[in-house]
Amino acid sequence: MGNITKSGVLLFLFRKNGMEDEILLQKRYNTGYMDGMWDCAAVGHVDANESMKMALLREAQEELGINIDINNINFATLIDKYEPVSGNTYYNAYFTVTVYEDVPSIKEPEKCSDLQWFNIKSLPDNFIADRKQALQNYLSDIFYDENGWDK
Repeated sequence: MGNITKSGVLLFLFRKNGMEDEILLQKRYNTGYMDGMWDCAAVGHVDANESMKMALLREAQEELGINIDINNINFATLIDKYEPVSGNTYYNAYFTVTVYEDVPSIKEPEKCSDLQWFNIKSLPDNFIADRKQALQNYLSDIFYDENGWDK
């Protein structure tokens, strides 16, 4: 089994707290993947007949209850991720947003147990590793990277 290729979108939602930058993270719950770990603010797969930005708009609304103007979505980085156990490949595109409408809240409590703002210089230890890699890439202007492939 395996050899499935999927496209994923992940949201880095930022805000200023004084002079410091903060990022919103959700704690995964009851999903079967990295439960109990902190993840990006909104995460999901790209559906058929949907662009990555369109998927991000949908996921932000479904998971956080926020509305984003598509023009306020900026590309951050892409991670070509291979999962050796399943044999699946994921092309995970990360995007940043700083301008949005409404207050982010947990809209899918069956999949998310917590939602918190963190200083980007003080991330939780249990932040999913490839998400942390993507954030570090974004902050370092690295637009493409790989995870899980033998280098």
